[in-house]
Amino acid sequence: MRRDELGDLTAFLAVAEERSFTRAAARLGTSQSALSHTVRRLETRLGLRLLTRTTRSVAPTEAGERLVETLRPAFDDIDALLVELGELREKPTGAIRITATRHSAETVLWPALERLIPDYPDIKVEVAIEASLTDIVAERYDAGVRLGEQVARDMIAVRIGPDMRMACVGAPAYFAAHGVPRTPHELTGHSCINVRLPTLGGLYAWEFEKDGRPLNVRVDGQLVFNDNTMVLKAAAAGLGLACVLQDQAEEHLADGRLVQVLDDWHPPFPGYHLYYPSRRQLSPAFALLVEALRYRGRS
Repeated sequence: MRRDELGDLTAFLAVAEERSFTRAAARLGTSQSALSHTVRRLETRLGLRLLTRTTRSVAPTEAGERLVETLRPAFDDIDALLVELGELREKPTGAIRITATRHSAETVLWPALERLIPDYPDIKVEVAIEASLTDIVAERYDAGVRLGEQVARDMIAVRIGPDMRMACVGAPAYFAAHGVPRTPHELTGHSCINVRLPTLGGLYAWEFEKDGRPLNVRVDGQLVFNDNTMVLKAAAAGLGLACVLQDQAEEHLADGRLVQVLDDWHPPFPGYHLYYPSRRQLSPAFALLVEALRYRGRS
């Protein structure tokens, strides 16, 4: 059925129900003459008279009545479906795919999901743990979680975690044997545990800053890992110094397995952000997740 044929049927049904071209025209927001032309076009196409017209009234013919009996429940079903679809638009439902680092997933994403998911059984969330930066558009992710400084400028970024700091740490036994570095420059004389970057494959240059001046130091040592859990194990074993996110080392620092040095060279930096394409129209489910993750500061 062509679109104009559906419109003709809608016009006929309005006239048949109102028993008046004037009232039907007002109901449809059109003119009486245009409506009359539409109904005549439908009658011509069908080769049947559908309405009996007099100067005082309009009434369906036998053929018209049969058509009304068919159209009315069909249009009622369509109206009901449209209402259901409208409700579905407002109901948080559907699947969400997110890429995140393991640390961000464990510390920020998972706590929010643990609270959200039980209350919304129609929402499905897939989290892909990936260390490398991911093109979320090309890989068909709805969003990603990364540090604020890693988010591309053409993305919408929503802060979902507090500021973070790096920490230079080592075991007490290491410092007893090799001394404590007083400045980042002295790290070149120490055994350091390197981290292989996942995206480009190079080694992470340890980042420091003091009085607004950044300083990157290329360190050397016997060990290289691409996982911070192993970095911390090696540092706790006294095999070298490590540079990790401070909260990753908190447990080791609290129980004395590690000691933090060069603290005044590590100012805070922007924490985790949820990012997604600026052209994205937020579904109710995704908008709900954004609000559940949004960082509102410490209470």
